[in-house]
Amino acid sequence: MSLLKVDHLSVSFVTRNGTNQAVDDVSFAVEPRQITAIIGESGSGKSVSCYAMLGLVPSPPGRIDGGSAVFQGQDLLSLSESELRAIRGRDIAMIFQDPMTSLNPYMRVSDQMAEVLVLHKGMSKSDAVKEAAKMLDAVRIPEANQRVRQYPHEFSGGMRQRVMIAMSLLCRPRLLIADEPTTALDVTVQAQIMELLGDIRYEFGTAVILITHDLGVVAGFCDRTLVMYGGQIMEEGVTEELFEKPTHPYTRGLLSAVPRLDRDDEMLITIAGEPPDMSHLPAGCPFSPRCANVRAECAQTRPQLTTMDGRRRACHVPVKEVA
Repeated sequence: MSLLKVDHLSVSFVTRNGTNQAVDDVSFAVEPRQITAIIGESGSGKSVSCYAMLGLVPSPPGRIDGGSAVFQGQDLLSLSESELRAIRGRDIAMIFQDPMTSLNPYMRVSDQMAEVLVLHKGMSKSDAVKEAAKMLDAVRIPEANQRVRQYPHEFSGGMRQRVMIAMSLLCRPRLLIADEPTTALDVTVQAQIMELLGDIRYEFGTAVILITHDLGVVAGFCDRTLVMYGGQIMEEGVTEELFEKPTHPYTRGLLSAVPRLDRDDEMLITIAGEPPDMSHLPAGCPFSPRCANVRAECAQTRPQLTTMDGRRRACHVPVKEVA
C-alpha cells in the first residue's frame, strides 16, 4: 500500500485579477522509502501541492477545491488544524527552501530542536537537547554537542540546511518533504546534502518528496519524477526512463534546456514563450501556446493522463511524433 496517495487535488487562490487555479486535478502516490521528485518551472504548482496537504495554504486567499491526500489511512485534507498539527513534524516533516528564514535567529539551535521533541514526544528539555545533539551528529555536523547551543548565524548555509534536516528527522517521520533543499548552496555542498537525504531513507525508513529545479540532482538521486506545468501533471515515470526518453513536449523542452558539457552549442536551448497566466489558462493543454508539436485540439481539449508501461502522460500528440 502507498504511504501517500493524492487523488484529484485542486487548489486555487482568489486575487483581484481573478481566480488562479494553482493546482488542477493532481493525482500521484509515494511509496515507502521512495524518493519522488516534482519538477517544473516556477508557478507550476509544485510547492502548493505539498503545502495544501499539510494545511499550510493560507485561507484566504487560498482554498482547497477538492480531492484527497490519504496518508497512512487518514485523509489529510479532512483533518482539523489540531489534528494536522499533531502529524506535522511527527509523521510528516518539511524542509523549507531558505534555512536562514526558517530558523529563528533569536533562539539557540538547541531550543528550536528541543521544542519538537517536547511537543511531539513529551520529552524533558534536557533529554531533548541531548537527542538534538545526537541528530546533529547523524547529519554530520562536527562537534555537535557544542554546536547545538549556537545560534543560526554561527552556521554556514550548508550547515544550516543540515540543521533543518536534523530537526525534521527528530521524530523519525515516515515522509519528508524537501522544498528546494539545495538552493543557494555550492555544488559540493549540494552533493553532500543529497547524499544525506539518500542515506536517510535507509537509516530511518523515510520516503522523500523533493521539489526542485535542479534536474541534475533529480537524475542522480530520485526514483520517480513528476513533471508539472500550469498546475497540472504533464508526465510521470521512473526517473531513469523519463530522462532517457521523455515522451511529453514539455519534459523534452526542460531536459533540452539543461547545459551540456558534451555539446558545443553556441546558444543555450530555451522553451519559447512565457509561463502561463494562471488566472487565464487555455481551455485545453496549458502548454499548448509554447508547444512545438501543438495541434488544433490541444488548445480546445484538455488531454487526459493516460498510463502506458508504467509511465503517465497528458498529451494529444502521439509519442512517436514528439520532436
